[in-house]
Amino acid sequence: MTRLYLVDDHQIVREGLRAMLEAKGHQVVGDSADLTQALSDLLQLCPEVLLLDLNLGGRSGFELLAELSRRNLATRCVVLSMSAQPRDVAEALRMGASAYVLKGSAGVELMNAIEAAAQGRRYLGAEVSGLALEVLVHPDRIDPFGKLSPRERQIVSMVVNGRSSSRIGLELHLSPKTVATYRSRLMAKLGVADVTALVRLAIQYRLLDADVQPGVEFDLHQTAPQLAPFADTAYQELPTDGLSSAT
Repeated sequence: MTRLYLVDDHQIVREGLRAMLEAKGHQVVGDSADLTQALSDLLQLCPEVLLLDLNLGGRSGFELLAELSRRNLATRCVVLSMSAQPRDVAEALRMGASAYVLKGSAGVELMNAIEAAAQGRRYLGAEVSGLALEVLVHPDRIDPFGKLSPRERQIVSMVVNGRSSSRIGLELHLSPKTVATYRSRLMAKLGVADVTALVRLAIQYRLLDADVQPGVEFDLHQTAPQLAPFADTAYQELPTDGLSSAT
C-alpha cells in the first residue's frame, strides 16, 4: 500500500483516481486543485507519492515541483498530464519527478509508475521515453525555455497567462522589484524585447494556447521592464519564500 496525494484541477478526475487507487489497495490521504493548499497538505501529511497534473487552471504544476525540491521533501512525484510536449517531459525530470505518465495511458502504466516512484526508481513509458530523448538530441530546437531556471519558468508561465508583476509578487510572496528582475533576466535569456514577443514565443512552443482563455486579463501592448544583460556565470537565484508562508 502506498500513501498518495492527488493534485488536479478537475474534481471528477480526482474522484476517479481516488476510486481506482483505493480499489488497488493504495491509500489516498488527500487531494486538491489549489497549489498553496496542496503544499500545506504535503508538509503535514507527508505522503509517499504525489500525483501531479501540470495544467492547473492558469497555474503550473512545475511550481509545486520546484517547492518539493527547494524544501527537500521526501515525497516522490508522478506527473500525470495531458501534455505530450517533449519540453514538459524533460523539465519535469530535471526538476525531480520520478515518473511521467500521459493521461491517455492505460491504468496499469500509472500503477507501474506509482510502484516505481514509491521504491525510489524512475519510470517512463515507451512513448514518454521517446519524448525525453527528443529533447536530449535537439534541446535548443525543441525548448528555448529549457535555459531558464525553475523560478524563471514559473514566472514566465504566469506572465504569458496575463498576470501583472504586482499579482505575481502577491502569489509568490516576492517584492515587485524581485519580480521585475526575474522578468528582465528571463527575457534577456530568451532574446525577446517585450511581453508581446514573449507571448508569441510561448505560443510557438506551446507554453500558451493560441486562444487566450476568456476571463484572463491580458494586454499585448503592456510595456516590458528594462532589459538587463546578466552573464550566466554571474547568475544567482534570488531568495524566495515559495508558494506560501507554510514551513
